Order: sequence, then structure tokens, then C-alpha cells
Amino acid sequence: MPADRPVTLYCFAHAGAGTDCFRRWPDTAGTDVEIVPLALPGRGIRRREARITDRDGLVGAFLDVFRQHRPEQGPFALYGHSLGGLVAYTLARVLADKGLPKPAFVGLGAIPSPDGPPALMDAADAPDDRLVALLTDLGLAPDDPATAPGGVWHRVVLPVLRDDLKLAAALRASAVDPATGGPLDVPLLVLGGADDAVAPPGNLAGWQRWSTAPVVSRTVAGDHFFVRERQTPRIVGRACRVARRLASPAPPPVRTTVRNSR
Repeated sequence: MPADRPVTLYCFAHAGAGTDCFRRWPDTAGTDVEIVPLALPGRGIRRREARITDRDGLVGAFLDVFRQHRPEQGPFALYGHSLGGLVAYTLARVLADKGLPKPAFVGLGAIPSPDGPPALMDAADAPDDRLVALLTDLGLAPDDPATAPGGVWHRVVLPVLRDDLKLAAALRASAVDPATGGPLDVPLLVLGGADDAVAPPGNLAGWQRWSTAPVVSRTVAGDHFFVRERQTPRIVGRACRVARRLASPAPPPVRTTVRNSR
């Protein structure tokens, strides 16, 4: 594996988002890291595609990305925030099951483990008024007239959020199914926001059971959207550089010759 290749970091956003939350990451993650945000179908450059709400749809949307990642491109890692964390976990599990190259590590931000608290996923089928009230109470909906029934946010954003919660619930269920889930065998980096009301740091401890490799947990400043803070790409970028160093072949030992003098 070429020692001079950067780590490719594939990033997945939180529910309702495209890839904008990773816009500043290339400037902050540091050297030797290539940031590649991947949008779910139905948003951003994939806005004309139908949104997905199950595991099969997710695998179909992204598996080719990893099939096309060649060893000569260097190592790769995954980072997912909130819903994106379940996406990253699921794709890492699929890669392992299919015998494809695995990520150097998986970063998980603001998402409890699949066997932990549901973090809003159980509200995927709630009536609009209840779902909006829950989102508002947790600081996930704008506090303005746009959230009123018939408003732009209600018409445009809420359906995407609802489908993303359905996807999160489906991925959570598949993760606890022995046929499709279970612990990974790659290191995990788990990040929680100190002021996150949706996924408090204490609710993220369950990830320790979800890898047979080391699991590192960090609490960072910020609420549920700490993905937008500069500290987050710095921490994940540092993990990428560690992964790159570990993936690089060790230099050959230096051979020395001892001469006897008489």
C-alpha cells in the first residue's frame, strides 16, 4: 500500500441533511485526509432519486462506491453523524459479510448503539403534529412560522426527516438481527456532544459491545449538530492519520556489519 496516499474518509450526514455539514471538513481535518461526503438518495446531487427507507436500498445505493475503492488508493475510513452513524455501521458490516476490504476505522457521532435508546427512531410513524412537537422540544426544528402546517419546512423538510427516521429504525433492527448485524472487527471512534439532548454521551456507551477491536469514546463541546464544529473534523482527521500510519508497511530493518579489527 503506497505510504504517501491519503486516507479517504467517506462521510454520512444526519437525518434530513445532504452533505453541507461536511463543507468545511477538508480545511480542518488536516493533511493526509481526503474528505468524500456521500449523499443519501433524494438529496443534493441525488435529489432526483427516490429516498430509501430500508437496508437493501442503502446497500444498493452505496456498495459500488466501496467495490471501486482500490488498494492502491490507500486506506479508507467511515464517519457517520446521527443517522449517518447507523449508515456507516451498516456499510462496514456489509463489507465484512461480502469479504470486501474493510475500513481502517468507523467514526460514529451522536448516535446510540443499535441496542441502546432509540433516539427518535420510534417516532418515524407519529402524526405530523406529534413529530414536529418532538423535534421542536429537542431543538431539531426551526422555531419560526415555517414549521406551521402548510409551511415550507413542513412541506419540504419534514417528509425527508420522516423517511430518514424510518431508515434509521430499519438499520437499527437489522443490526440486532444475527443474520445481518452483530459486532464489527474494526476500531470504532465514538463521539458525543456534551449538550446533545437527542443522544447524550451516556447513551453512547453501548458501542463498546459492538466491536471486537478497540473502541475509543470522546465527549466534545456542542449539541446534536457538533458535526459542524471545527473540533470534530480535527479529531476524526487525527484518527485518520493514526490509521494511515498503522496501514503503512514497516520499513525494512537496517542491516549492520561488524568488522573485527586486529
